[in-house]
Amino acid sequence: MLPIRTLSRPLRLTLTRQASSAPRHTVIPNRFAATTRLASSCCSGSDHPTPPTTSTKPSKPLSPIMAGANSGDVEEYLRQSHDRLFENNRKWAEEKKAKDPGFFVSLSAGQAPNYLWIGCSDSRIPAEQITGLEPGEAFIHRNIANLVVNTDLNVMSVINYAVRHLGVKHIIVCGHYGCGGVKAAMTPKDLGLLNPWLRNIRDVYRLHEAELDAIPDEEKRYNRLVELNVVEQCRNVIKTAAVQQSYKKNQYPIVHGWVFGFNDGLLTDLKIDFKDMLAKVQKIYNLADE
Repeated sequence: MLPIRTLSRPLRLTLTRQASSAPRHTVIPNRFAATTRLASSCCSGSDHPTPPTTSTKPSKPLSPIMAGANSGDVEEYLRQSHDRLFENNRKWAEEKKAKDPGFFVSLSAGQAPNYLWIGCSDSRIPAEQITGLEPGEAFIHRNIANLVVNTDLNVMSVINYAVRHLGVKHIIVCGHYGCGGVKAAMTPKDLGLLNPWLRNIRDVYRLHEAELDAIPDEEKRYNRLVELNVVEQCRNVIKTAAVQQSYKKNQYPIVHGWVFGFNDGLLTDLKIDFKDMLAKVQKIYNLADE
């Protein structure tokens, strides 16, 4: 894969050369479209469709930055793509107040979510939308390939706060089929800055090498590694003192492993046996006693 900066040079040259002659709103040539898709698909390994605009104001259509566009076109596109979020926000707030006048009064009173969601950063998996949860019902943490790494102070802090202070009852580790992070980890080559992060997934492959190598179909092997990665991250959650001590005292939280499918939009419960996994973890990683 060529670095983004390498791919961007021809784009800048093209924009400069064509600015005086190309018509406005020209469609990006295929090679530039590929560059745009590359920059937007680090988690998925696939193309992301351009979201439709919800603006009610008559304006130029939102589209990828055009080949041949002048600086005014680019500025207008960036302004529109920014402003539409505030338009969406105002519409959402108005709808919530119309449906429930006390909604924001309750929301401002504090949070007491039942769920901690640890998911992938992929833009196509909005946790609340796919589960039907409302604001305040889920504490959310996302990173590349939904990893729970004991040296990552971010995720460790999230788990500790969610368990000890918010009192969550469920911790959900949710991966997804078609995960670009998992696929990258299956590629035996130097990926630079990604190496330390992807090594955690490669370690999952090493632990389950015999099972995975016995799967002849590459796509099925890939999907199975997605599932095994979720299971291993659930185990890493259970290794934490916060989870073990809270469960001993309160009988919660329970840890779950799920996988989301883009083809049908459905969640698959991997049916983690939490009690059995906890017992096996505590044979070596027992931190239940405060």
